[in-house]
Amino acid sequence: MALQQTVERTVAGLGYDLVEIERSAGGLLRVTIDLPWSGPISDAVAPEVPEAFVTVEDCEKVTRQLQFALEVDSIDYKRLEVSSPGIDRPLRNEQDFERFIGEVIDVTLKAPMGAAAAGQVAANRKKFRGTLERVAGADGAQGWQIVWNQEPEGKTAPKPGQKISRKRAPAPMQALGFTLDELREARLAPIVDFKGRRPKPDMTASE
Repeated sequence: MALQQTVERTVAGLGYDLVEIERSAGGLLRVTIDLPWSGPISDAVAPEVPEAFVTVEDCEKVTRQLQFALEVDSIDYKRLEVSSPGIDRPLRNEQDFERFIGEVIDVTLKAPMGAAAAGQVAANRKKFRGTLERVAGADGAQGWQIVWNQEPEGKTAPKPGQKISRKRAPAPMQALGFTLDELREARLAPIVDFKGRRPKPDMTASE
């Protein structure tokens, strides 16, 4: 807990968001940071505002301050690495999900679908990939879901770039609603899309 608090306090104090902390074999401490999200931008403004990324200078600044803070709090580590999120950025809280509405994400449930699958997917399935959407529940509460196209049993999906016949019926849409408490893990799907979201540069600084 002391490590988490020290890193969160230091990163936030420098004006960044803490994405992830990992301890690896050999004493490596890996800290992933991102720029704060200020909320959705309207389509009218978006083209005029270039997307900002974490730079090497950002990583180096956080590294220097963390080295000092970890020493003061007597937290043991052999090597410190500060980096920006990759294209498979983890989503950990409500703001992360709000930030990436409309993106394709991978989710892993804590428990398999079971009876809730109703025969539409395998009852033991835990992993899903789809486009993230915000939805309103029957009680008016806001929730989350992912949607995707799924080919019928025994029918393979067309390969990227493959010409599709106009007579081919589109794959049925599937939707999975969930709460954050039901998730074991959620990440941006590592998809390189040159017409849409582009992968962020993976900046890293090590001591």
